[in-house]
Amino acid sequence: MPGDRNAQGASFSEEAVPHMDAVYRFALRLSGSRDEAEDLVQDTYLRAFRAWEQYSPGTRCKSWLFTICRNVFLRRRERSQRHDAILLETAQDDPRAISREATVFAASRDEDPEGEFFRSIVDDQIFAAIEQLPEEYRLVVVLSDLEDLSYGEIAEVMEIPVGTVKSRLFRGRRQLQGRLYDYALEMGYISEGGDK
Repeated sequence: MPGDRNAQGASFSEEAVPHMDAVYRFALRLSGSRDEAEDLVQDTYLRAFRAWEQYSPGTRCKSWLFTICRNVFLRRRERSQRHDAILLETAQDDPRAISREATVFAASRDEDPEGEFFRSIVDDQIFAAIEQLPEEYRLVVVLSDLEDLSYGEIAEVMEIPVGTVKSRLFRGRRQLQGRLYDYALEMGYISEGGDK
């Protein structure tokens, strides 16, 4: 029915499309690569559009999109790991096989993992400290403090209990606080007698 499809498209444009920048930032944090983040966003929105009838209007579309993005990323990473294992197995049989792929791996290794877009939003020092966090803490901090998702939404995106979200967020923030203490003094955010 063309009318239903048009209504679906209008609803999707109104609710999902405005979150594209946030999904891109999240994809960039997951992948560390602008090109891969763009691909993740494209796949996320394609899957979201195809599954739009499963979305409940009035709920947080942003967290629903983040969940899809994370799942797409995890599936890609799993496929990539399988590909790498096959490639290494092949290279053991024929050492020249790995050299045919070397330029592909070199190009991805040399990309700027921070990305110009995200760097313009977060100070370099703060960004570097966030990047040093273990992945489980980094993603929770990004979703909470940069993307403003609630504990429940983060739990849904990460597929972990709310208590685990709170625990990881507390630990991640503590690690950031320790790493950024000297920087906060230097920038005047806190005084020498301020709490660490």
